[in-house]
Amino acid sequence: MAMAMDHLAAVLVALALATLLLRLVLGWRRGGGACEPRLPPGSRGLPLVGETLEFFTASPTLELLPFFKRRLERYGPIFRTSLVGDDLVVSLDPEFSARVLQQEERAFQIWYPSSFMRVFGADNVITALGPLHRHIRALMLRLFGPESLRLALLRDVQRRARAELRSWLAQPDVEVRTATSMMIFGVTAKKLISHDDAASQGSLWKCFDACTRGLLSFPLCVPGTAFYQCMNAAEREAVDFFDVVIDEMDRPGSEMSESIALDLLFLMLFASHETTSIGLTAILKFLTDNPKALQELAEEHESIQRRRADPDSEVTWEEYKSMEFTSHVIHEALRLANIAPVVFRKAKQDVQINGYTIPQGSKIMICPSAAHMNPKVYEDPSVFNPWRWKGTPEPVGGSKDFMAFGGCVRLCVGADFAKLQMSIFLHCLLTKYRWKVISGGTMVFYPGLRFPDGFHIHLLPKD
Repeated sequence: MAMAMDHLAAVLVALALATLLLRLVLGWRRGGGACEPRLPPGSRGLPLVGETLEFFTASPTLELLPFFKRRLERYGPIFRTSLVGDDLVVSLDPEFSARVLQQEERAFQIWYPSSFMRVFGADNVITALGPLHRHIRALMLRLFGPESLRLALLRDVQRRARAELRSWLAQPDVEVRTATSMMIFGVTAKKLISHDDAASQGSLWKCFDACTRGLLSFPLCVPGTAFYQCMNAAEREAVDFFDVVIDEMDRPGSEMSESIALDLLFLMLFASHETTSIGLTAILKFLTDNPKALQELAEEHESIQRRRADPDSEVTWEEYKSMEFTSHVIHEALRLANIAPVVFRKAKQDVQINGYTIPQGSKIMICPSAAHMNPKVYEDPSVFNPWRWKGTPEPVGGSKDFMAFGGCVRLCVGADFAKLQMSIFLHCLLTKYRWKVISGGTMVFYPGLRFPDGFHIHLLPKD
């Protein structure tokens, strides 16, 4: 009898422990109790890893990522998840996403995941707030603003593009993303630090390229992972930096320290090459698959060339600004490519949206592709159709329907520089050359766009 009672007691204890464990697991997954405000729906997934593995699952489609699509259907456009060690509120709602960007430094502020912070450091300039952010932005515009684009960078970009394309003629196989990345990096490195990366076999570019691959990876710092390579590449040394920053450091009362200056230099070199090269690769892939768009684009550039007294003279600022269909192609490619797949912010106060409360301190992830693939705005959104931009104002400062360059106070400082580089490269390419695809070209989102097999072409003189 005593043994039976002991056995029963053991069973009851086991049941109690199982019930407690179940409640703990459900509490983790739901992330809240009855006393808390009504939070957006969602799941935190598994302990520690959350829903990270599904988020980083490759998707070979231009449509909204399956990770987002499944949760949109289940929870609606605003939901909770846990990724790379952080609990997040995800916005697939273009109106709310625009509100978050518009109210930065009031209801929201900049924030990045731990993998970003471990690469750039906790006190890096990318998270600068208020007056310091505005001061750094103004400083960067002195390099990438309209005057510099018109007076210096237009010429520099064109000369580098012409030289790069001539070198492609001698190669039986050119991988477009790598080649354009090195080309663009070379222009910026020359402008910033008078560094000729081509003369050093692209050694500096290789460091920054490794950094790119680890930025939005799971922060697992073990050999073989993208994040491990990124962290090793990020161990950078001081270099001579541009005269503008030196002058700024010498100005009485300046907030520019040596640490901030080095951070700024590193970030400008990093940001200058990756997104633009991916954008150019996507453009060439879309044009290859759409002969009608390729023909109209070529005709626009050939028409510009025919109007010159000297067909080989350099592109003028007026000619660049006249490239209307080129602008349509670029915006359509960037809409589909979703080069910046997510944007991060943090709530500075409790925020009400659609009957839910997003508590102060919540980390928010905005998904621009939800706006770019919205069928209410873009008919057949997964189809490359540059003509859809005809008759519509160019999204100069970004909008709730086009977030390729961010928006509002954090609008990408290099947006106009990136568009200029793409336009001039296309002009140099289409007026003198044609290409044949050798291999690759498969577009996969991880969630950012990648070409896992590259995009290999053979460049030929135009007939």
